[in-house]
Amino acid sequence: MVPPAFDAAALISMFENASGRGSAKLREAVEQATLAGLQGRKLTPKKIRSALDTVTQAVNQGAAKNTAGIDAGSLLDKAVMGMDDALLKAVQANRAALQQFVDRGADLREKHLKKALDDLDKFEDTLMGAVKKAAAQAGPLTQPWQQMLDKMKAGGTLSGASAATTVEQFASQVQATLRGSRAAGMRAAQALAEGYAAMASGVLVGMMSALEKGGSAAPAPKTTAKKR
Repeated sequence: MVPPAFDAAALISMFENASGRGSAKLREAVEQATLAGLQGRKLTPKKIRSALDTVTQAVNQGAAKNTAGIDAGSLLDKAVMGMDDALLKAVQANRAALQQFVDRGADLREKHLKKALDDLDKFEDTLMGAVKKAAAQAGPLTQPWQQMLDKMKAGGTLSGASAATTVEQFASQVQATLRGSRAAGMRAAQALAEGYAAMASGVLVGMMSALEKGGSAAPAPKTTAKKR
């Protein structure tokens, strides 16, 4: 596995030394760690899985050593919310990238962009998969992780709901395109589509840069968790 692009030792230490007063910072720390793990040339499903795996490993190590009497479920709840927050930003980056392709005349039926929509619709499953994997490797924390997984299955996630809304939005645009014959030439569309993952990654980097400079990323649309 490629080494994480964040300070795993620092995240482990935060969970190990978390107190009731400082636990609120854990969610933000996990979000930032996950976003750091997503940085790279392309924002791909493989990179997302890798980032979530490395973050949950760090959370496991730190939470297992916590001696402040903090309930493990509370610690893991902050971790799951932080990862969900990060994936929500990744959904926003994908949405912005897709819109740029559509604005340039790309046909969303083209296989690369169709795959991008399919991958986006699996964001929630990817997060649940990471939590399930963490539970299998957590030893004494297996039950708290399983409780987090059950909670996600029952209520969904913010990133999953946003991803579903985005997929529905662009599926509607595909139908409009079919009716209006607004597709670009096949060669140009394919060239654009092949650069999709790189564009999504670039959008995410830009969002993070804006946040670091005190700006703000585009707000996510109001969504409701999809039923499972």
